[in-house]
Amino acid sequence: MNVRHANPSDLEAITALFDAYRQFYRLPGDPARARRFIQDRFTRGDSVILLAEDENRVLGFTQLYPSFSSLSTARVWVLNDLFVAPEGRRRGVAEALLERARQHAEETGAAYLELVTERSNADAQRLYERLGWEKDEGHFHYSLSLRSKS
Repeated sequence: MNVRHANPSDLEAITALFDAYRQFYRLPGDPARARRFIQDRFTRGDSVILLAEDENRVLGFTQLYPSFSSLSTARVWVLNDLFVAPEGRRRGVAEALLERARQHAEETGAAYLELVTERSNADAQRLYERLGWEKDEGHFHYSLSLRSKS
């Protein structure tokens, strides 16, 4: 398995995975919307997408967004999206993507990586904790919705 930085020539493969990822979180399938969103990320250069592939078949992706920590006075990366296609599950794909994300964060001098997952996603939580990610028990996560989730 190979994990690499995605580029615009990967748009169609990422679109399919990204649309499936959104459906995993109970949103309706919308390939055109998924394609526009990923195309915008490439055009604006405001995220890093890592792809896991096996024999030129894309098995999963993760998307990282740059941010900063005022308290650490350093760059941080938000691991916002992680998805493995059904045929790639239980094969170490998610672990390989997380490891490459860690390497990318280290290579760019980040203080840390952060992510949020649903409370019900126990499989993902076990993986994160096995790989050394720590659950933040000291803070609450809040969001302010400014438009619909669709």
